Amino acid sequence: MARPQPKPWISEIHAYVPGKSKSASGKPLTKLSANENPLGSSPAALAALAEGHVAADYPDPDARALREKIAAVHGLDPDRIVCGTGSGELLHCAVQALAGPGDEVLASRYSFSLYPLLAQKIGATPVFADPEGYAASVDNLLAAVTPATKVVLLDNPNNPVGSFLPPSEVARLHAGLPSDVLLIVDEAYGEYVDPALQQAAFDFAARYENVLVSRTFSKAYGLASERVGWVTGAPHLIDLVNRLRGAFNVSVSGQKAALAALGDQDFVRASREHNTAERARLADAIAMLGNHGLSASPSEANFLLVHFEGEVSATEAVEALSEAGYAVRHLPGQGLPNAVRITIGKSDDMTRVIACLRALCGEVA
Repeated sequence: MARPQPKPWISEIHAYVPGKSKSASGKPLTKLSANENPLGSSPAALAALAEGHVAADYPDPDARALREKIAAVHGLDPDRIVCGTGSGELLHCAVQALAGPGDEVLASRYSFSLYPLLAQKIGATPVFADPEGYAASVDNLLAAVTPATKVVLLDNPNNPVGSFLPPSEVARLHAGLPSDVLLIVDEAYGEYVDPALQQAAFDFAARYENVLVSRTFSKAYGLASERVGWVTGAPHLIDLVNRLRGAFNVSVSGQKAALAALGDQDFVRASREHNTAERARLADAIAMLGNHGLSASPSEANFLLVHFEGEVSATEAVEALSEAGYAVRHLPGQGLPNAVRITIGKSDDMTRVIACLRALCGEVA
């Protein structure tokens, strides 16, 4: 019997796989697999959520108050901002607007696992440039550009590596691209970077016609469950995203929580400071286990990518951490079978993770 048939490129898609929260036996684990904020959410955001709202009413379709607050915090034009159901919706809209069958969407080899799906959903071809080490290489990205390239995706800081291209390198990447190629700078982890470096991508987006910058409230703001993200760029790019985004796409609760969270920059600062200190502590512990084949990629995000290239395997580490009560992210599906991404958690959790890794390597506590 005949039945509806998908477009041929849809059958090539493998659904996005989120970080695990349970062991193989079904035991609940502390999640260090999804890069969530271990400090939770801003008290101001939680208070806003507790206020309640009229569930029968639609949300503001343009998220005007939220856009104005984002603009005030970052020194942007609210008319050059569009909000979405997480930044993922908006990334999809931007790629969909400019690419399709026969076109290419370019990223570095080890980038956010959503990126190839963005291309595949619309019949475009995902292309990956070789990294330098594990980090994005501007030279290799530029060398991979072809006449078919329509979009370049740069997660900065990168996920799953945590690497960060400084503004000068992002500028060099942009300068080398044809003017009709869109550069998307995905700054999901932007709030974890040195504040002195956080404005540069916004300046590129304000200055150029082919730069879009995305942010999310899911990480440093601790609002992953509310699914709120935003992008900024030239008016014609914002118009394209607005044409394709979902109507009433950001819920009332999401808009209220994000608006309140923006007013609590002390919480964002505390999240960044906690992350910087605990990430350094974990990195130092990994370095001390270097004689056992462990190493960590330099990271500016809220996680470390730990490489196991000696007597202890990544699989063994995942199993040991699971037994200790922690879910981490093993990455063979992204071409990193010997690596594990560990989200920076609460201080006590990081102490236990370090102790587990030391024990696995036969080190006495």
